[in-house]
Amino acid sequence: MSAAKILIIKLGALGDVIIATPHIEQILRHHRGAAVWLLTAPDYTGLFSAHPHLQVAAFPRKGLRPMFAALRWLRQQRFDIIYDLQGSQRSALFSALSGAPQRVGLGSPRIYSQTVRDDDRSRHIFTRLAHLLEIAGIAPADPRPQVSVSATDEAQVQAWLREHRLAGRAFVLMHAGSSAGWPSKRWEDTHVRALADELHGRGLESLWVGGKQDAVLNARLAAGGGIDASCRFSIPQLSVLARHARFAVTTDSGPMHVFATAGIPVYALFGPTDWRRSHAVGQAQRVLTHAVPCSPCHLRVCPPNRRHRCLSDLAPAQVLQRLQADGMI
Repeated sequence: MSAAKILIIKLGALGDVIIATPHIEQILRHHRGAAVWLLTAPDYTGLFSAHPHLQVAAFPRKGLRPMFAALRWLRQQRFDIIYDLQGSQRSALFSALSGAPQRVGLGSPRIYSQTVRDDDRSRHIFTRLAHLLEIAGIAPADPRPQVSVSATDEAQVQAWLREHRLAGRAFVLMHAGSSAGWPSKRWEDTHVRALADELHGRGLESLWVGGKQDAVLNARLAAGGGIDASCRFSIPQLSVLARHARFAVTTDSGPMHVFATAGIPVYALFGPTDWRRSHAVGQAQRVLTHAVPCSPCHLRVCPPNRRHRCLSDLAPAQVLQRLQADGMI
């Protein structure tokens, strides 16, 4: 099947965009030969900059001026089909005002010409999007998220590994941070540091990765050992780096999903959020929680003098035992 012009809407956040990459690829296959655009946020254009068959338009996710600019652009493009993979009020507005005769999305049939009732919020995001494409007559997507990587990305990562004498050596990717609005997703510093020390004793170097919001935390953790790699890699380069790691240990975060694109084992620490709907695709068996988790309690910031049990009581020894059982160490 082909159409003159197709638009896929996926604005964010990082993990959600990565989860949607197999569905984006399946839409491209279904409409082979058509002009396919992706509407996303500026932070995520790098995920698709090396893609040979996808054109990307980016507008900030917040603010009235960017919203009206995006609407103006959308109306001018005269798309034939809209695939709304975002499911937000903003993306529903974009779909409704697009002028496209066919609009596929999770929401009201007054907005979408093809939709499905989906009230089960415990279902994984990947599954919900698969159901959406099914009603549009599109074959199931391969459950393997991916990031478009350029030859330059490959070369720069290889050069960094050589510079730090890591080429051919065993190392582990560690992401201990979270977004500023979700400090309760973080494991305690003492726990993270204890795990890194145990891994170092087994010959595994820890690479502390993340963005600007993780820089202070990573510098503090790296002071006790390992390599601080904060802000050193783009998202595609982080995927390339992950291919060279033995495994990753991470919080519920965007990097968790980036690591999964490399196909390595990703051990994710889940506390206040529901792992059933947002774990890295293909990595559900490696989710680590407390024996009696409070998930999903959605406490972004814990009250004073109160421990957030679901991560505080997850001991380094438990994580280490799991890594040993899986043959990682």
